[in-house]
Amino acid sequence: MEHKKYPLELNTMPGFAGSSAYYLRYEDPHNDKVLVSHEANDYWRNVDLYLGGSEHATGHLIYSRFWNKFLYDYGYVRDDEPFKKLINQGMIQGRSNFVYRIKNTNKFVSYNLKNQYDTMEIHVDVNIVSNDVLDMEKFKAWQPEFADAEFILENGKYICGWAVEKMSKSMYNVVNPDDIIEKYGADTLRLYEMFLGPLEQSKPWDTNGIDGVFRFLKRLWSLIYHGDNLLINNDLPTKEELKILHKTIKKITYDIENFSFNTSVSAFMICVNELYTSKCSKKAVMEPLSILLAPFAPHIAEEIYHLCGNSTSVCDAAWTLCNEEYLVESVVTYMVSFNGKTRYSLEIPAEATNAEIEKTVLTHELSEKWLEGKTPKKMIIVPKKIVNVVV
Repeated sequence: MEHKKYPLELNTMPGFAGSSAYYLRYEDPHNDKVLVSHEANDYWRNVDLYLGGSEHATGHLIYSRFWNKFLYDYGYVRDDEPFKKLINQGMIQGRSNFVYRIKNTNKFVSYNLKNQYDTMEIHVDVNIVSNDVLDMEKFKAWQPEFADAEFILENGKYICGWAVEKMSKSMYNVVNPDDIIEKYGADTLRLYEMFLGPLEQSKPWDTNGIDGVFRFLKRLWSLIYHGDNLLINNDLPTKEELKILHKTIKKITYDIENFSFNTSVSAFMICVNELYTSKCSKKAVMEPLSILLAPFAPHIAEEIYHLCGNSTSVCDAAWTLCNEEYLVESVVTYMVSFNGKTRYSLEIPAEATNAEIEKTVLTHELSEKWLEGKTPKKMIIVPKKIVNVVV
């Protein structure tokens, strides 16, 4: 039988060149004369930020540098380096679960009882485990050999063991995003991925912790709706509510610029808890808050933005700016000490002079007990912190 022969492909240039200089082609995609014109390259210059995994550096970025420096030496591009800033995001690791099979049986013992038996540890699909509690019926249906499995339980539940490992199909610890989205929604998934830890560090995925992020979004929504009743109103926010909002604006703006997304999620949680305490559903607060939230949880942010009366997308809204005036403390809490021992705390206007602070402390009813009718020898004031009366 005669086999059809094909020529051996020796030209690897298109793959290396195409994958290493595509960012330049984006600058001038319709130019059929050159890779990129001088005019287009002068305008766009090099890439501001490249975000990719560390394993990507040798697989792609090193070739980009080779090509860019070659093109730079021959005067085809303006900049010596292809990328201004590189960030390698950390790997999200898996959280594996284990069941413990008593050797030579099809009986499984719960985690805290396993030391009483001779067992073997078996990886189990994390998608049939919730908060380390095994769904025993799903386990029986998972593999044919476990169809007649028996369980030794603790308090009526089968508790699984766990460990942090690289996500792998062989370890059954790969989490299907579709399952998370179906149960919690895409916004919860996005927020939780950011909440896991610093962007550049590897961190373990732990489905057990996703409930906290989900509760945060539900609490936020409770400020928008109570049942079928829309709560958003046009009341003017209080000074404290404006302080909460602008403190959050300042924090989120800083965190985004510094790629600190996990601390942004924490700031949102603090903000919503404080607004929940004050029962704030005011448009003047909720609308700018939805703009802040849009990069993190775009679906609920879009909904809130429209419920505030906007017909355009929250993605097109101007970024909310912090007004530092709202962050100025009007009252300061001083710890009042007598001969170096703290006796009580006292709220004093922030702009009060030392003379006014001394008068306020000495005339306060709680000071009478510690003065014992004596005239103070001196008073030491640490601005916005402590007043120490030396008797």
